[in-house]
Amino acid sequence: MIPPSILHETQRAYSRRWFMKDCGLSLGSVALTSMLGQASGASVVTNPQAPRAPHYPAKAKNVIFLFMGGAPSHLDLFDNKPVLRKMDGSNPPAELLKGYQSAFIRPENKLLGSKFPFKHFGECGMEMAEILPHIGSCADDITLIRSMQTDAFNHAPAQILMSTGSQQFGRPSLGSWVSYGLGSENSNLPGFVVMSSGFKGPSGGNNNWASGFLPSVHDGVTFNSTGEPVLYLSNPKGISRQQQRQTIDTINLLNQKRFESVGDPEIASRVAAFEMAFRMQDVAPEVTDISLEPEHIREMYGAKPGQRSFANNCLLARRLVERGVRFVELFHESWDQHGNLVGDLKKNCLDVDKACAALIQDLKQRGLLDETLVIWGGEFGRTPMVQGGNDGRDHHPNAFTMWMAGGGVKSGYQLGKTDDLGFNAIEDKVHVHDLNATILHLLGFDHTKLIYRAQGRDFRLTDVHGHVVKKILA
Repeated sequence: MIPPSILHETQRAYSRRWFMKDCGLSLGSVALTSMLGQASGASVVTNPQAPRAPHYPAKAKNVIFLFMGGAPSHLDLFDNKPVLRKMDGSNPPAELLKGYQSAFIRPENKLLGSKFPFKHFGECGMEMAEILPHIGSCADDITLIRSMQTDAFNHAPAQILMSTGSQQFGRPSLGSWVSYGLGSENSNLPGFVVMSSGFKGPSGGNNNWASGFLPSVHDGVTFNSTGEPVLYLSNPKGISRQQQRQTIDTINLLNQKRFESVGDPEIASRVAAFEMAFRMQDVAPEVTDISLEPEHIREMYGAKPGQRSFANNCLLARRLVERGVRFVELFHESWDQHGNLVGDLKKNCLDVDKACAALIQDLKQRGLLDETLVIWGGEFGRTPMVQGGNDGRDHHPNAFTMWMAGGGVKSGYQLGKTDDLGFNAIEDKVHVHDLNATILHLLGFDHTKLIYRAQGRDFRLTDVHGHVVKKILA
């Protein structure tokens, strides 16, 4: 007969908990071991960011968001207002401004008509300013929304609202939600890449591309258009590729033991980040080398290797989505014209106009436009009232313009209308939440069902808001 003390010890040693933990059969251990097995070449396993199916079939597979930080003036670029020109220098109607708040000017400031001539572009007759000739040449490929609205009139809160669906810091960004929902089609590159040009980075900082409470593997990864593609991508001097591999394997084994002990999912994200960084050392330098593009393609964009520019970033964005990156966001923070409106708008349009059009044309000629959704716009609009003497406009949340192309939206289509002064959207209003709901819809998601539980409740990009803008769907 087995003594009770020995029997008890044997039962305890071979308990179910021991079996699941020490035999490596817990779900966490299986998942982490799979990642480690793929890294070391032991076996072929599922990539933690492998492609995932959306809620329903969709045309759009990738997104390129051209974020014009600082807020372009819709009144000078896309929303021609002859009445505003006629009323230039006069007082705005008192009833129009009742209860209105602006960021820096008094509502009684004089009205300012646009100094730029407009013309009709394409067979659809889309009206834009003449200082956007290249984007205008793509009028038959885009949907122009002139009735955008937002809730914030300062840059950082408005940018974060556009990017995350909330003015509060800490929510996941649109690109992170897309990465979370769809995964990546390229295990050697991040699912979400961010680049920046212009005078400075966005006012909302990296909150515009952070993953918030989603696993950090869905963070936007910042790429550089000059120098090393990603900071610290290269090994230090004296460290060989084999030594780097051995170091990562050792770190991953330690992370595995910690994961088995505490089960923190962020440890799995950390392992995935180490592995992605190691693989990127091989592929990122080639992907970001735009000198490998034919000269006529570089000329089409106005791209010049070795320079930091929006044009270079647009060409790089095409190279990234071509290789399966789900979401690429380009920030160009140069549009905050409180003064020197005419001169700065001319410069900004010169910086971005040609490259934006080239991106659409290049995607189209490669058969990628139908599955790539291109979005252009800033965080809000500008006032019809003047600021900065006689050559500037203040922030304005009531009305602004954005455009989209490819990825399941109509071609040569115009949606929405503002009043005669471009002050309020009055027809087919599209809130930021509606825009985000529509983007997710085009990617195959019901925005009310793409959720993540955190802090005791379910979250989604659009919170409790948002309607799909069905009129722009192809």
